[in-house]
Amino acid sequence: QVQLVESGGGLVQAGGSLRLSCAHSGRAFNNYNMGWFRQAPGKEREFVGAISWSSKRTYYADTVKGRFTISRDNAENMVFLQMNNLKPEDTALYYCAAKSATTVWRKTPWTSPDEYDYWGPGTQVTVSV
Repeated sequence: QVQLVESGGGLVQAGGSLRLSCAHSGRAFNNYNMGWFRQAPGKEREFVGAISWSSKRTYYADTVKGRFTISRDNAENMVFLQMNNLKPEDTALYYCAAKSATTVWRKTPWTSPDEYDYWGPGTQVTVSV
């Protein structure tokens, strides 16, 4: 079993920055690809970014490309989401998610929430104008 806990959310003005962290425990962290997703009230959960188990591959939603950076520290069992130049439309509950790197993607690699096996409870990010 894998447990994920996000932290680092908060209230920030537009143009500001936040760094989200996700702590992973339970099974070998370097066996998991990791993703960040977000969900705003009344909207579906959407893909933000993902990173492979080795950090060799990263993926981003077009809406955050150039502003957000995903990274991981396998020695510390952590994944991070650095968010710069935040906009009010980035306001959402942010989740990290884990997908075993030893199993095949079912249909939509990296970007579909349905592909991920474990989820954290989320951390709220609110960006004011």
